[in-house]
Amino acid sequence: MSRYARQMVLPQIGAAGQQRLAQAHLLVVGAGGLGCPALHYLAAAGVGRITLVDPDCIEATNLHRQPLYRTDQIGQPKARAAAAALAALNPDVLVTPVADWLTPANAPALVAGADLVLDCADSFAVSLTLSDACMAAGRPLITGSALAMSGYAAGCCGGAPSLRAVFPDLPLQAASCASAGVLGPVVGMIGALQAQMALAVVLGLDPPPLGRLVSWDAGSWRMGGFRFDRAPEPAHPLPFIAFGQVRPADLLIDLRTEDDPVMGARHLPPDRIADLDPGPTPRVVLACRTGLRAQNAGQLLQSRWPGDIALLALTDDDLKGRP
Repeated sequence: MSRYARQMVLPQIGAAGQQRLAQAHLLVVGAGGLGCPALHYLAAAGVGRITLVDPDCIEATNLHRQPLYRTDQIGQPKARAAAAALAALNPDVLVTPVADWLTPANAPALVAGADLVLDCADSFAVSLTLSDACMAAGRPLITGSALAMSGYAAGCCGGAPSLRAVFPDLPLQAASCASAGVLGPVVGMIGALQAQMALAVVLGLDPPPLGRLVSWDAGSWRMGGFRFDRAPEPAHPLPFIAFGQVRPADLLIDLRTEDDPVMGARHLPPDRIADLDPGPTPRVVLACRTGLRAQNAGQLLQSRWPGDIALLALTDDDLKGRP
């Protein structure tokens, strides 16, 4: 146990706490800027099992903020490269890589098999999908986001309010790391904070991080945050579905304006959603790439149409017609 001696000496951990870590099974979704530091610290701490989900491959533009990877690994799947790096770091930890998309189709089973979930994907659709699955399964969710010079981490579900309760309204537009940029240590700090929150939940540290959001702004050198223990859940949340869960009778609306509509969909710009008349359609499915347009359009349609509405975030595989 000399590997863990410096943390086991802490009275909050000890041998019993280290045993809890060894018996824990965590689901980590995303092996990018947030996932790399989170995974590194979780594996180093001796978490017994980690299931890692990420569909992407390593790119040169990732390397300034994803220090698990090397230049000679460009083009390799992140999930498998990260699993190999973590195995070299700590052979006590079993990391199962899943080089696939996290979708509403596979999320329930993945979440149900874990004790705690870390959302390191930095995606609206993935974050809300994980929040819904964690609420249904009673699992704690440690979610995080970082962009440019700031970010946050929050402990949701598992007895605390969901991510939907914390952010009931999404922005109309959102930047990405490609468009707004991001500094490596910023995502490193948020990912490390997610790891600390996860360890605190597994160890049962008091006060718990569930129901708390912690923010970091590197531009002003300030940390902040708030508690949201009593945040109300949305009355009628719009669920995300996977492409394979679209029914033949659904009215599928592709909100993307820059591409041809996905197979079987009707093209409709987001600013014309108020003109949509679904008629006798049993369910309207609103599709876009990130889920942001679909969420906002769905809330607008929900205010004027009483029917069933679902949201779809299109993946690369969906757009290529793969199963």
